[in-house]
This record gives sequence, structure tokens and C-alpha cells, in this order.
Amino acid sequence: MTGFSITDTAEPWVVLVPQGDPEVQRQLSDLQAKGGRVHHLDSGALTTERGVYDSFARALRFPGYFGHNWDAMVDCLDDLCGAVTGGVGVAVVVRDADRLLAAEHFPLFVSVLCQGADRANSATDLDGCPLDRPAVAEHFVLEFRDFDLESIALRVRQPDLTVTVGDGFVGVALDPDEWH
Repeated sequence: MTGFSITDTAEPWVVLVPQGDPEVQRQLSDLQAKGGRVHHLDSGALTTERGVYDSFARALRFPGYFGHNWDAMVDCLDDLCGAVTGGVGVAVVVRDADRLLAAEHFPLFVSVLCQGADRANSATDLDGCPLDRPAVAEHFVLEFRDFDLESIALRVRQPDLTVTVGDGFVGVALDPDEWH
């Protein structure tokens, strides 16, 4: 399986894969070997919007003023501290993501992850000015027990996202015509 890299600052930002995929495991190990961090979240806690906010805030050490809403989550994902990223990169892995497919917020959740990662993986701000920090590799891996490539791709497809179906994975990034 090729077509995505969790260890660098290239899209796709969200990768949906079968649980235990060996290529994903190899890339996560490579990220950690470079000094990056891997965080695991329980999909059961992400079935509500509140659960998403609380789980991400706890795991990724969002600041105390985090507003517990989607926009605030994008801002916090864009500005993770070095302790969370190792100054190199971060991958958040959600196992048993099957539980999330039926959640009403699932497509928005994936879009928010892409928005935050798109910003974090860039060395410039939204106006194209250089940031005072380097780009940090930030990716999200959703692992599925029952991996039906086409139905998962259909569930995440929306106008502001580019959904790529590869050999054994679905990759998601922001649609540049909508966002850039």
C-alpha cells in the first residue's frame, strides 16, 4: 500500500484503513523513531461531539481556554505544543472507527481534522506569510474492523474535501478549490 505518508507534511491528512494495517504500523514506528509522537484515542468516546472535544483536549493537551467547539478544535490542532509533537510530528490513531460511521458529526469531524492538519503541515499562515514555527507533520488514522473501502469513501465525501481511494486505504484532504 502506498499513496500516503504519516511521517511528512504531505496530504492526505486523514487516512482510513483496515485495523492493524502493516504499512500504517511501519509508518507510525518511523514517525516515533524520528522523535514524533503517536496518540491513541478510543472511538467509543468519540461518538458524541462533546466526547470528541474532551478526548482530543486531554490527549493533545489543548490549552485550558479551549472553547469546546469545532472552530476552536481546528485552532488547537494547528498549534500543538512540542510535548505533543516532539517538535517533529504527531499522528492520532482511532481504533474501531466503525463506531463513528453512524454518528451525525462524522463527516464534519473528518473535515475539522483536515482543516487543523492542513494548517499544521504548512510553514505559512492563511495569508501566505511565513510562520514563526516550522511545519509539523500532523495526520489522523482511522482504523476499521470492517473495512468497506467504497462505503467509507462515500460516507466521508463532501464538497470541501478531496477523497482519494487507494490500494487498501481512503485518503482525505481539503479541496484546494474550496479552501485555498
